[in-house]
Amino acid sequence: MEIKHEAQETKGAFVAYIDGQRAGDMTYSVAGTDKIIIDHTGVEEAFNGKGVGKAILLEGVIPYVREKNLKVLPLCPFAAAMFKKMHAEIGDVLV
Repeated sequence: MEIKHEAQETKGAFVAYIDGQRAGDMTYSVAGTDKIIIDHTGVEEAFNGKGVGKAILLEGVIPYVREKNLKVLPLCPFAAAMFKKMHAEIGDVLV
């Protein structure tokens, strides 16, 4: 799985590809200078149940926000559930 970051000035997305096919994405909005708001996670039907959303969060979003010293507000239900489930591992980046 390959995860690419597509950023614009006030929003962005982490997009997962499996064998060259778009498998899913996690989108966010920039909030100020120190945080992002995760607002959506989507996985293509063919890739449901393959850990795509979790991989986007753990291999894309978390390393990015740690590197940039940002905090995360997970408004997307999937992202919020992952932060609750994995609080010990990734809770340090929560708002």
